[in-house]
Amino acid sequence: MMGGDLDTRARDELFINVNPIQAAGRLTPEAMKAMISYGDGYSTCDWCSKPFRLDKIDKPPIAEFHSDLEDFTGMEEVRLVPGARRGFESVVSTVIDEDDVVLISQLAHNTEFLSVEKAGGEAREIPVNEDNIHTASATKEKIEKVKEEMGELPKLIMVDHIDYIYGNRHEVEKISEVAHDYDIPVLLDCAYSLGVLPVDGKELGADFLIGSGHKSMASPAPSGILAANGRWADKVFRTSNIEGDVTGRSFGSKEVEMLGCTLMGSNTFAMMASFPEVKERVQNWDEELEKVGYLVEEFLKIEGNKILSEMPRKHTTVKVDTRESFDKIAKNHDRRGYFFYDELKERGIIGISPGATRTWKMNSFGLTWNQIEHLAEAFKDIARKYDLPVED
Repeated sequence: MMGGDLDTRARDELFINVNPIQAAGRLTPEAMKAMISYGDGYSTCDWCSKPFRLDKIDKPPIAEFHSDLEDFTGMEEVRLVPGARRGFESVVSTVIDEDDVVLISQLAHNTEFLSVEKAGGEAREIPVNEDNIHTASATKEKIEKVKEEMGELPKLIMVDHIDYIYGNRHEVEKISEVAHDYDIPVLLDCAYSLGVLPVDGKELGADFLIGSGHKSMASPAPSGILAANGRWADKVFRTSNIEGDVTGRSFGSKEVEMLGCTLMGSNTFAMMASFPEVKERVQNWDEELEKVGYLVEEFLKIEGNKILSEMPRKHTTVKVDTRESFDKIAKNHDRRGYFFYDELKERGIIGISPGATRTWKMNSFGLTWNQIEHLAEAFKDIARKYDLPVED
């Protein structure tokens, strides 16, 4: 026990964790050390001096880290933010006015919707195709529809690089081309890709790019990045013009959308500590795809199993359908769907939602080949135990 009634958390130390939102956020040992060393709430402020901006601190090299992130993302300016959702909020409040339309994928995360709602805008969904892919043609069609109905164009298009429902990769480059033909800026949601696979925002056509530290950059929550290019960087990172009517105080160096300061304390230093490993691991993306390809191939040897994500896999997150396999067992089991969770945990595997046997997700990112093989064999072993046919 620690901290009174707070249990020590040791999931990743004791189990193979395939939780889709945790796989790429596991901290490196260096980040763990940084969390301990810089855990005090205002640890970054030990070195803060004029212009009193975190992204300008030279020692420790926070300013250099921002520059490294610009190279890493292929974007012109980067700020650390407390989570991807704060990035969405900053961009939307900068770009749109009340009642403006923002186009969002049918598969968009709830935080994209909420950022539009908070700014008083209207979110319109772009339907995906039969393969659950967001396409350029559907985007163009939706732009024209909004133009016809509203008499004006959408003010922003949000595009998911990799969506969180299927882990599918979308037509980002082509969608950006369509958007820019109408002079509409593009916000690229890379919460499930930046820090996992190579990403170049400029090549992808992004005006804004959002990344998640705690989903994909081996960083603690909340952490993330907001990056921008060209004139849009000047807008989203605008500095304060306000002045007090009694004191005459002004805050000219402070960025309005950042509320003066960006990501503070141990989360910043932990992101910095993990960054060397994050930079290196994106170069091994081909091997990660080999691993998930093998896992899917073995998973499909169980009769009734299906893959709902696009094939072949272009990401390590996989949505599966086991209604014709494990869910049949659940219907007659004393533990119902929880039998599957129990069986996996007995084999040292966690992260799949307790009780899920119909459709569910897993993420193989960062697992070793031995762990991948153990995971694949565990699924087949459970199937055999309950007399589900398994291909030799």
